[in-house]
Amino acid sequence: MSLTGTPFFVTAVLMAALAVTVPLFLWHKVDGPVVVRGAVRFGMVLLAQAAAVVAVFVAVNNANGLYDNWGDLLGTASHVGAAPDLGVDGTGGRGVSGGPRVKQTFVPVDDSGMGPGVRVTHLTGRVSGADGEVYVWLPPQYSDPAFKAKDFPVVEILPGYPGSAKDWFSNLDVNRQLRPLMAKGEVKPFILVAPRTSLLGGEDTGCANVPGVVDADTWLSVDVRKMVSDNFRAETGARGWGVAGISAGAHCAAKLAIEHPDRYRAGVALSGYNDPAAESDSITANDPVLRRETNPLWILTHAKHPPRTSLFLTGQHGDGYEDGLALRKAAKAPTKVWVQRTYGGHLNVVWKPLLPEVFRWLSGRLSGVQDVRGGLHAHGGSGGAAALQAPGSQRPPLRHESRHP
Repeated sequence: MSLTGTPFFVTAVLMAALAVTVPLFLWHKVDGPVVVRGAVRFGMVLLAQAAAVVAVFVAVNNANGLYDNWGDLLGTASHVGAAPDLGVDGTGGRGVSGGPRVKQTFVPVDDSGMGPGVRVTHLTGRVSGADGEVYVWLPPQYSDPAFKAKDFPVVEILPGYPGSAKDWFSNLDVNRQLRPLMAKGEVKPFILVAPRTSLLGGEDTGCANVPGVVDADTWLSVDVRKMVSDNFRAETGARGWGVAGISAGAHCAAKLAIEHPDRYRAGVALSGYNDPAAESDSITANDPVLRRETNPLWILTHAKHPPRTSLFLTGQHGDGYEDGLALRKAAKAPTKVWVQRTYGGHLNVVWKPLLPEVFRWLSGRLSGVQDVRGGLHAHGGSGGAAALQAPGSQRPPLRHESRHP
């Protein structure tokens, strides 16, 4: 039975109910010596507690998209067939768009919780050696005859760790939120791409290339990117590509956008961090060199030239906000950085209402298809910051805080 979804959740709840109810009827019917009766009753209590814990875990997992399957949960699943040394640019000398076309078969997802229009394929990366599912959602304009000759902008959307590639659809409702905004012309018709990021059993890759272990950077920025361009009417240049993430995925998004301005023109990091050690399970956290060289702030300050990319960073105090300010302070033209303070915790309920403004901002930074109205800062130019709160928090509404010089 699948770890996620309604059937397993209902089963877990029923088992928990039985584990609590049955002892009520059997408690005084247990025969035997005192020791035996005590052991049986103690076992029933433990079973009831374990069943309750399982039911709560399943509910939390479904609500937060932590683990997709039993292999992810138990740490036994690996999605790395090989991890060659691909050099500084992570392409192994093949370039971002080199090699034969990658043709994939997509099928509609069987998870209604992801909303309409999501399709999935299983990709084996020809360059990275990694493999996994990739979910794709096409905007309403994609099938419109008026747009048949148009290439569409793309945003890769990354979950946290542990996290499922389904998360942005299942828990943040990104497609449900954006579809009406696209129909009204308030945001550009982005192709949304959600690749698997949990490639190692029980470890966070940090979206890094570590020869002999995993080439997660290349999986996301080369293999997935090329597959999308080869199978859909998608922009191929960096100006039509963005990357967005939450939590550990936010760390990845900032890292990828800063490190690869030739592949991404914009990055969005919701409650991210710079120091990889913020995620104790990250493979980049325990190696001093990797920890330093995969830190987005270090990458930015040690770039040969300031990257031509834009960053939109959010977080509350102690959870991404200060890291965003550090990136903004270090940024030099043409790098542009917006920092926005949030309230309410490290939760989907905080990130979810940010998405309309996030994609309005992306609409002003990525090329493709059409111009749209509005945006977080319609004047372009310098970056700014505003404070947002989660529903129910006792904070003031939007107010401007600071600007990038």
